[in-house]
Amino acid sequence: MQAATGNPTVLLDPVVAPRIAVTRLVAGLLQGLLLYWLYSTAQDKAWPATEPYLLAPLILMGLLLPVLLVSSLGHMSLRRIGVWMAGASLVLTVLALHDVSRGAEQVIWGGYKPGAPLRVISAQLFGFCVVGFYMAHALVLASAQDGRRLASYPTYFEIAWKLGIQLLFSLLFVGVLWLVLWLGGQLFLLIKLNFLKKLLGQAWFMIPVLCFAFSFAVHITDVRPSIVRGIRTLLLVLLSWLMPIAAVLVAGFLLTLPFIGFERLWATRHAASVLLGMAGLLVVLINAAFQNGEAGLGVARGIRFGTRLSCLLLPWLVGIAIYAVMLRVIAHGWTSERIIAGACLLVASCYAAGYAWAASKYGDWLNWIANVNVGTTFIALLVMLVLLTPLMDPARLSVASQMARLNSGQVSADKFDFEYLRFQGARYGQAALQELKHYKGPEAAVIRARAEAVLQREDRFDDSGALSDVAINLTMRPATSKLPASFLQQDWSQAEPGWRLPACLKRAGQQCDAYLLDFDGDGRQEVLLISNDPRATSVLLAEKEEGGWYARGQIPGNILRCKRLREKLQAGEFALVPPTVRELEVDGQRVPMTLFNEQEVLCPED
Repeated sequence: MQAATGNPTVLLDPVVAPRIAVTRLVAGLLQGLLLYWLYSTAQDKAWPATEPYLLAPLILMGLLLPVLLVSSLGHMSLRRIGVWMAGASLVLTVLALHDVSRGAEQVIWGGYKPGAPLRVISAQLFGFCVVGFYMAHALVLASAQDGRRLASYPTYFEIAWKLGIQLLFSLLFVGVLWLVLWLGGQLFLLIKLNFLKKLLGQAWFMIPVLCFAFSFAVHITDVRPSIVRGIRTLLLVLLSWLMPIAAVLVAGFLLTLPFIGFERLWATRHAASVLLGMAGLLVVLINAAFQNGEAGLGVARGIRFGTRLSCLLLPWLVGIAIYAVMLRVIAHGWTSERIIAGACLLVASCYAAGYAWAASKYGDWLNWIANVNVGTTFIALLVMLVLLTPLMDPARLSVASQMARLNSGQVSADKFDFEYLRFQGARYGQAALQELKHYKGPEAAVIRARAEAVLQREDRFDDSGALSDVAINLTMRPATSKLPASFLQQDWSQAEPGWRLPACLKRAGQQCDAYLLDFDGDGRQEVLLISNDPRATSVLLAEKEEGGWYARGQIPGNILRCKRLREKLQAGEFALVPPTVRELEVDGQRVPMTLFNEQEVLCPED
């Protein structure tokens, strides 16, 4: 425990009573039994698995509450543990109920079998809960250890890093245990004994064993805090020496950017995620060097310089990331991913502004970082909480943004992403599609048809059966041209090979631009389909002599990823020209030539 003195840096190894060890192991075993019970009811489609508003809270609490309990035992009073468990249960229940009500749950056990699939909490909810409760649990444990609502920063530092290392090593222990059991099963198979292999395939054995092992690992790492502290110290020392390297790389990037230009950065389409990831790495490295704030002048000069420089560079990284996200929002509106990215950037902005302020104080060793870390932790918890409630539900806000763009005419029907509403908009997207079935604005017929078609799909990648009307997914270029009747009557679900066909011929909600062109000059027109998804491959379709259409060629998707080229193509500003290199003919067989530099000079934006 922490010594009750003015200098809160001395931490004594706690003495854990045997009853605490037994309680932790029993908690782990009970967690395994609870999760197995939920698993078995899901497999049998029995109560409570048939009640999603009951199943979701039980699963979420069954996964997280025992971990919080095991970690709390021995460090908090029973009364404080009871209050903490009750509060955590209430929050988890509310979040799980909202997750079910919004209809964004995931298909789980038994979903691949005949019958209605079972659905539970979304991956987004579970991920945010793991991160959020890790942070909240560290705050609660630190408060209990110091005996006050706001603990000292060294206590926060000790608890947070200890918990992180405990979780990582406990997961590693569980993974190695599974590997040992699996290899043991393979050993027995060598002598024709398969009892262990069969045992490892039984949920009633594996789920309780893995949960018990996790609790055991948490207990072992808890009663040997000196070992954990040694690992943490070594890890922080190694990470801190990466700080100068990271600082130089970021500085070089920022200095090069004005000369190269921002266009190349925006053309990557993932600049914001890379910038945000680098900003997060800098925050980790800065804290690895800062540690509990008491190292001071004992830190090596190179690390001190790199840390201060990184603090000053952090606002630039975050600022460029914010600008990148806003450019995407202006061009394509808000999506759930962009809203979550915006929330992350809000938290990153707090770190960036606070760290830059701390670095501007040259008379101390970045002491303001301690206050920034604690304050930003509370802000991050609040941000995650509102994202998981109706207040700032990313699905609700993104659907509203996309619908506003459609209603205002900012996006046309052929560019509107109906699939996003269906499969990423939760219940808000379903409601929006129901509204679009009765749409009366511009391009009403196309919008109504596409909304109704995508509502009939149960799965994003469901290719079973042909579309009732392929023309719903196709936008003619120019609009006055018409597809051949044989093309529209083709049963594309039976066309071979199916993997060459674009998604717009198989699934509702996938749009393609269609061009009628005579590529080979034989007087018969082929159909060039260019998907609105720039990552997809565009396909040239031709009609056989005996009837029926097939995929004859393709244009790599990365060539048409250039926005300017696609716009010129849609405007009809192109021409069919003979190849620049003639083909070889050997024994009556044509051998085409592929030019290696052909794709490197096509995009004017590069």
